[in-house]
Amino acid sequence: MNIGEAARASGVSAKMIRYYESVGLIPPAARTDSGYRAYTESGVHMLRFIRRARDLGFAVAEIHDLLGLWRDRSRKSADVKRVAQQHIADLQRRIDELRQMADTLQTLVACCAGDDRPDCPILANLEQDEVEKAASPACGKGRAA
Repeated sequence: MNIGEAARASGVSAKMIRYYESVGLIPPAARTDSGYRAYTESGVHMLRFIRRARDLGFAVAEIHDLLGLWRDRSRKSADVKRVAQQHIADLQRRIDELRQMADTLQTLVACCAGDDRPDCPILANLEQDEVEKAASPACGKGRAA
């Protein structure tokens, strides 16, 4: 099947298929006499695997490792579990960072009068460096009195 058909069958865009090939995540596709990429059902199966891994947030390097384990019939499930556990820890770290960002923004929004005056604690906070932020109260500089 051609790249468009492989994209439809796998749920991976043609652009991403080309990218995965360029970074070595998938082997180069066979070419027809006219130079078009030709994909097999096993190639589409691999693309579905990659799509599902991406849906779970795995990075390309992690997917490369998972593909290696998937292909290795003598693998240990402990190796696969280790990759997944590392990914969970990374996701949890990112979730914590996002919560901190949301909490900070929520505090700044609560401090903003949201009226016609120009002073704004949100903008004041963005212009401060880390030392100034640590020294100022939550609704400090830029807060309407």
